[in-house]
Amino acid sequence: MPTRVLLVGGRERYLRYLPTDVPVAMESEKVFVSRDASEDEVVGRGRGCEFMSVDAIVPVRASVIDELADAGLRLIHSEGVAYNAIDVEAAARRGIPVCNCKGANASAVAEQTVMLMLAALRDAAFCDAAVRDGRQMQVKEQMMLRGYRELADCRVGLVGLGDIGTQVARHLQPFGCEVAYWSRHRRNEGTERELGVRYLPLDELLAQSDIVSLHVAVTNQTRGMAGERFLSLMPEDSILVNTARGELVDNHALAVALESGHLAGAGIDTLAPEPVTCDNPVLRLSPQAMRHVVLSPHIGGNSAGCFRRAHRMVWESFQDVLDGRRPQFVVNGV
Repeated sequence: MPTRVLLVGGRERYLRYLPTDVPVAMESEKVFVSRDASEDEVVGRGRGCEFMSVDAIVPVRASVIDELADAGLRLIHSEGVAYNAIDVEAAARRGIPVCNCKGANASAVAEQTVMLMLAALRDAAFCDAAVRDGRQMQVKEQMMLRGYRELADCRVGLVGLGDIGTQVARHLQPFGCEVAYWSRHRRNEGTERELGVRYLPLDELLAQSDIVSLHVAVTNQTRGMAGERFLSLMPEDSILVNTARGELVDNHALAVALESGHLAGAGIDTLAPEPVTCDNPVLRLSPQAMRHVVLSPHIGGNSAGCFRRAHRMVWESFQDVLDGRRPQFVVNGV
């Protein structure tokens, strides 16, 4: 019998990015379940599947893992880089590795990050709407009088210097801006020199940065880290950029900081909870505060190149297990 694989998320996406040179990708029986499926449906359809790939925002709770483990599940793979929605400890208790697509989205998300920095500096969403509404000259005159900051004149602080933060630092080099970073583990001097970055303790980084960009994973220590204190340490007229995870930010605190004018703006690719609800405080700002906010629908890592890389990693991990090898990028120590 062919290997059965449970694929939770977009059927068309899984089929489009299927790596045809990986045997298990072509020979397996594929069981597709939508992202919005109930846990009962996931368990019912997934019984007997050896492998599971799941959209990175879909919760995989201990109850589901236990049921599928009893039915032969051998590996769970996030379709993306994030894995905070998967109960990795429950999987570890059952001896099931959980893997992610480490680094697959780094270049794409870094591009989105720099785009949002520039868009927030230049009120891109507001200006776009002004041209469409026939107010081009009025807004142009305002912008000429006020002027906007060039990225080259900004001090950028990167909170986290993993795969994506590193790529952001590289993308910022041609702009000539000053870049600092904070990370739980400081990089060596050679890497800092190559990237053109300097290390600062977190509080100092926040206090010295015109733009703060988030690039850490969601953990018990980082969840809600960009709250009232964090934002208050940022200088007045500074900008927050988040292309990591919405759970890192306290939505209410961000809305207050923007509404009060303490923050000059924000570039946000991801808000929590997701899907975003209309009552999210960041979506209910006054028109004046919203002028300086640029939003995108969590598409930073949605490039075709990213999906090709990620889906290859998923299927190669499944093949590794079938061939008796330990898969790459196991995040729960199994």
